[in-house]
Amino acid sequence: MALRVVFKLVGVNGGNSFAAFLYNITGFFIAPFASLAGAPSAGNSVLEVSSLIAMLVYLLIAWALERIVYVIFYRQHGPVTVRQTIESDHTSQQAPLEIHRTSRSVSNSSSMVGQNQSSPDDTTHPQTP
Repeated sequence: MALRVVFKLVGVNGGNSFAAFLYNITGFFIAPFASLAGAPSAGNSVLEVSSLIAMLVYLLIAWALERIVYVIFYRQHGPVTVRQTIESDHTSQQAPLEIHRTSRSVSNSSSMVGQNQSSPDDTTHPQTP
């Protein structure tokens, strides 16, 4: 269709066999848009606005189909790692509402040898109701 626009703009002879072949094939795709807009001309040069609109519409349709296929058939390649972090909030029944107590502790196990271990840490944070 872009070649058709260029041929019409340059004023290629429509009697040429290649130009006639190109116009016949692209005419099928441009037919729904033919009466949508006028075609300004000067001498033998014609600017087919309907061809430009057809190219834009077909581009949008192709992009939408590509996105649909991408969403349906997309698969990640390689291993997928999932990391889950669980955060729990434990407060004692006797503690007042304004105090939120959090404690962290690190267990000493044979798998932690050689790693930096942190000491237990108790912090008190004010809590707004």
